[in-house]
Amino acid sequence: MVPGSPSVSIVPIAPEVVTFGESMGLVICADQKGLEYSSGLEMSFGGAESNVAIGLARLGRRAGWFGRLGSDPLGRRIFKAIRGEGVDVSGVWFADDTPTGLMLREKAFGKSSVYYYRRHSAASGMQPEHLNEAYIAGAQILHITGITTALSPSCKDTAFQAVALAKKHGTKVSFDPNLRLKLWSIDEARPTLLAIAEQADYFLPGLDELRLLYQKESLAEMLPELNKLPGMSVIKGGEQATYLLHKGVLSEVPYFPVREVVDPVGAGDGFCAGFLAGLLQGRSNEEAVRLGNLVGSMVIQAPGDWEGLPAWEDVEGILEGRVHVER
Repeated sequence: MVPGSPSVSIVPIAPEVVTFGESMGLVICADQKGLEYSSGLEMSFGGAESNVAIGLARLGRRAGWFGRLGSDPLGRRIFKAIRGEGVDVSGVWFADDTPTGLMLREKAFGKSSVYYYRRHSAASGMQPEHLNEAYIAGAQILHITGITTALSPSCKDTAFQAVALAKKHGTKVSFDPNLRLKLWSIDEARPTLLAIAEQADYFLPGLDELRLLYQKESLAEMLPELNKLPGMSVIKGGEQATYLLHKGVLSEVPYFPVREVVDPVGAGDGFCAGFLAGLLQGRSNEEAVRLGNLVGSMVIQAPGDWEGLPAWEDVEGILEGRVHVER
């Protein structure tokens, strides 16, 4: 690996889904004392886009993730871990002048909090020239999130250029706005996120995000705006179901019941992985959403950003109603 250059030069088999963004080192407070007082810390990594790529790989699909990591222990750890999950990382770049980002997570006094150390990170230096046009053109789907557009002006330009390349080559665009108000204000975010939504084939917002983006409270009030979009909208976070809006028709896909929510982090990324895997399997739109719901429900029953993403055989077992044999 050469700092500042792509990780490898071998041309892999084209992934079905390509995604990119920032993956950061993650330090988790292992108890309920909070970071200020805890002496037990666990180390991992996280990033919305790499979570989706790992989820797709575990579901048996070919996924590729790229981004810009620091040429440091954190960056190398993240690179090896994502590669170890079967995700193609041939497009990753290593920077020798800027570090890998870091986030700290705690749960104290019943509240979860995340603290980011990502300003001037390697990922924030992504440029449109880091994109591989042939790599995007060879995929069936490009998946991006709004997080990348919030990192820096050059990251925003990179995201829009990636969408333009996907549209040029007939690659479908999947877009999860993944609104992060610690990165920018809603007034800054709104025009950017809506501009990408207008180009997406699959728009995957949460209901709470739509309330902020459209400044409307109910889904019924938002439908005229959503119906103007050219693609399909899949709206997460309904009271009892995920909403699917396609060609003016709104339908509801019920959630899978969960006995205990262990950790809600990563549920949306799990949903995206399941939904995209369903589309790639040739399932109907409703069945793809159902698969997304199932994967999301499995993720929240395990701790970690991506560790609880299920393998296809586990998902298939639930879909087929197999009885679990403990011993």
